[in-house]
Amino acid sequence: MYIALSPSDALIVVDMQNDFMPGGTLAVPGADQIIPVINTLIPCFATRVFTRDWHPANHISFGTHPSYTDYSWPPHCVQNTPGAEIVAGLDLSRIDLLIDKASRPDRESYSDFDDSNLAEWLRERNVHRVFICGVATDYCVKATALDAVKEGFQTFVVLDAVRAVHAPEGSNEAVAAMRTSGVEMIFSQELLC
Repeated sequence: MYIALSPSDALIVVDMQNDFMPGGTLAVPGADQIIPVINTLIPCFATRVFTRDWHPANHISFGTHPSYTDYSWPPHCVQNTPGAEIVAGLDLSRIDLLIDKASRPDRESYSDFDDSNLAEWLRERNVHRVFICGVATDYCVKATALDAVKEGFQTFVVLDAVRAVHAPEGSNEAVAAMRTSGVEMIFSQELLC
C-alpha cells in the first residue's frame, strides 16, 4: 500500500525525549534508532505536532521500586530537567505545535489528546489523517492512536518509526489492539511525499 500525503495530513511525534533514549531513566529499547526515520518523515508533512511528557517531580506514576507498568515507573521526564528535553538529533526546525502532557501530579496520562486542545487544533487546520511515530508503542503511541480514532481522524502508526517499552510482546499486543480499533499500520517507505 502506498499513500500520497496531502496538506490535510499531520505527523504526530510522540515523546522523543532524553529519558526514553538509551541511558535514560526509562529507556525504550531502540528508541534512538528511529530518529533518522522520523527526520525523513518531518518534511513530508504540512502539519507537525511534537509532544512530550512533562511530569512534576511528585507525579503519581513515579515508584520507589518501579515495576515498569501503570502507576509504577521510575521518575522520568521531570519538568525543566535534561531528561525531559527532546532528544538531540531530531529535526526541531519544523514544529508547528508542542504539547506538554501528564503535567498533573495526581493523574496518569498517556494520550496526546488527553487534557489538550489537540483535536480542535487539528480540525482548525482541516486535518483529516494523522500519522503517529515515536515512543512508546505500548503506551503513549497506542493511547494517542486510539484517541485519534475516537476523535474521527483516519489514523496511521508508522511501524518503523515507533518502539515499545516491553518489546516484542508489548508491541505486538499494542498493534493488535490498535488494528482492532481501526488504526492502520504503515511503513515509512509507503508514504509518498
